[in-house]
Amino acid sequence: MKTLTLLGTVTGIALFAGIRLYATILTVGLCLRYGLLQLPQEFASLSVLAHPYVLVAAGVCAVMEFLADKVPWVDSLWDAVHAFLRPAGAALIAFAAVGRLDPAAEIAVILLCGGVAFSSHSAKAGTRLLVNQSPEPFSNVLLSLFEDVLVVGGAYTAVAHPLAMLAVVTVFLVLFALLARRIYRRLRGDPAPT
Repeated sequence: MKTLTLLGTVTGIALFAGIRLYATILTVGLCLRYGLLQLPQEFASLSVLAHPYVLVAAGVCAVMEFLADKVPWVDSLWDAVHAFLRPAGAALIAFAAVGRLDPAAEIAVILLCGGVAFSSHSAKAGTRLLVNQSPEPFSNVLLSLFEDVLVVGGAYTAVAHPLAMLAVVTVFLVLFALLARRIYRRLRGDPAPT
């Protein structure tokens, strides 16, 4: 059960870090700092997210991301730069969370979290590129606000309800794998499978 709890928390945080890294860190950090979330003993090392330096840095970056994400095409440029930062950030959070595991299990969890973050980042960035094609700016802003709410609620849920989050992450990865394959085929011009 501890293993499933660990996987639910770290992969859940990684899922939302792939969408908004700084807001995820800020949400978890503030919830820990003000007692809205209590970490189990095995996650004590995640309390570093509540450190004032981390909160200030995450807060400044979250505000910049919030503003950049509301402007069409600026959001895609921001996503392009963060294609490396979001998975790396998720992997670092996982590293902080699993510091006492067997080294092989530790590396496996870190790689898994980086992959989950890259998958959610890819889905977000791809969706935003499609929405940016729309001539009106409102859909972009609405989608961005939806992502903001999703990340704050999801980051909280990843720590508060890790088993439910593990199910969400699993469903996301299955859907991502199915849709990514179909999109790739369409881009190549392959006929749809029968």
